[in-house]
Amino acid sequence: MAMAMTNVLLLVFTLAAAATTVSGQHDYADALHKSILFFEGQRSGRLPPDQRLRWRRDSALNDGATAGVRTNSYKSMRCNAMHDGVTDLRFLGMVYAQVDLTGGYYDAGDNVKFGFPMAFTATLMSWGLIDFGRSFGAHGAEARKAVRWATDYLMKATATPNTVYVQVGDAFRDHSCWERPEDMDTPRTVYKVDPEHPGSDVAAETAAALAAGSIVFREADPAYSQRLLDRAIEVFEFADKYRGPYSSSLHAAVCPCYCDYSGYKDELLWGAAWLHKASRRREYRDYIKRNEVVLGASEAINEFGWDNKHAGINVLISKEVLMGKDEFFQSFRVNADNFICTLLPGISNHPQIQYSPGGLLFKVGNSNMQHVTSLSFLLLAYSNYLSHANVRVACGTSSASPVQLRRVAKRQVDYILGDNPLRMSYMVGYGARYPLRIHHRGSSLPSVSAHPARIGCKAGASYYATTAPNPNLLVGAVVGGPSNTSDAFPDARAVFQQSEPTTYINAPLLGLLAYFSAHPNLAQSDLAHD
Repeated sequence: MAMAMTNVLLLVFTLAAAATTVSGQHDYADALHKSILFFEGQRSGRLPPDQRLRWRRDSALNDGATAGVRTNSYKSMRCNAMHDGVTDLRFLGMVYAQVDLTGGYYDAGDNVKFGFPMAFTATLMSWGLIDFGRSFGAHGAEARKAVRWATDYLMKATATPNTVYVQVGDAFRDHSCWERPEDMDTPRTVYKVDPEHPGSDVAAETAAALAAGSIVFREADPAYSQRLLDRAIEVFEFADKYRGPYSSSLHAAVCPCYCDYSGYKDELLWGAAWLHKASRRREYRDYIKRNEVVLGASEAINEFGWDNKHAGINVLISKEVLMGKDEFFQSFRVNADNFICTLLPGISNHPQIQYSPGGLLFKVGNSNMQHVTSLSFLLLAYSNYLSHANVRVACGTSSASPVQLRRVAKRQVDYILGDNPLRMSYMVGYGARYPLRIHHRGSSLPSVSAHPARIGCKAGASYYATTAPNPNLLVGAVVGGPSNTSDAFPDARAVFQQSEPTTYINAPLLGLLAYFSAHPNLAQSDLAHD
């Protein structure tokens, strides 16, 4: 963005010499409720009558009205056309059609709907409900609503055979503005993948989201569950048949925001794993085993997120082995053990995994909390699989119990909620002290009720630059957090790497908070599991 950093006062809190603080018992159920509520603040489309974050209003009600394929050559063609004074997009070879792409989630603090991280968000929310559903208690219904807001959109995005609509909005144009989603007037350009412009990564992740969602709704809405599964099967077939990364087909549109740097092979295995879990069809079991080496399941990558699924694949499939259902996948359990060991302080010396003096898991890159929540979720999920099998994870000459894995995961959750050197929660609205100047357009600009007049693209600059707290509380939003091992945090809108919330930070947190709300005292829950 063009706003100068000098216009924003960076309120950097210096790290105290003390290590982590020990607070009283956290209210994990309250944090769970708020982390679900966050997703209502990210909704796009026509909001339902039971919308609880009332400062949000309807937005992007015409998404998909003019949908045309965008290829890798689109950006240069567009620039050349505009330079020559041509503004009729038919010159660029666009083929338009009416497609309903309303709904879904804005991924972070902007107003673009990115399909890749949205699908991953849906998959992780569903995984939490699948593994820890009973722990959600009274919050299960609202969590399923959050999942359905995503899966309903993904069903729209995959309604055309052999096509997945993967993005709505021009990221470059959107990011040059600071305006409310209710006001946005930037192009709602639609991007898709199809046989001529493949996107196996985003398509297979979408299939995974639909398959996982089908499990979530199996009892609550069997008919909807079956529709999700049927569509997941179709979308996966498309992803596998027409192979290629969407970053090549749509590079100018999806990069650098959501380039798939790890390639598409991990998503194919990931999608097959979820289809196997949802359908129990032997063909997906055979696909996984047949492609284990070809698609790189054993690659030693200690990462899990919207881009890289390797660790998640191994943990998910290992459940089959540890629950005594399928020794066929024993190699995946070995991979999962090796991955889990890299995360354990005192056991791991992996160069890519560090812990701050305050105890926060840290990986180099932007938005560190996305790694904290997703990796902690894998630790908790695997600990439960190990507990049911009554085994430990082997780490070279040593080993770790399921209890140890749960303690590491809980430590990360507690850090987020305020047990850290700054004694602040990184979840907006939770605790006595939390980020006030998050990098989020809707939160930082006056609501429509407070300021009915439109706020244009550049008119929001003054709100972006102010050091005043955001006027609208995006309850439950977890920001990127400390970006280095010093535990420091600048509560500043301009430092988006640390102050911006995302749906895929919160998604894995749902399962974690649900579990710890039901098992707040690990000493007691450990006795029950180990």
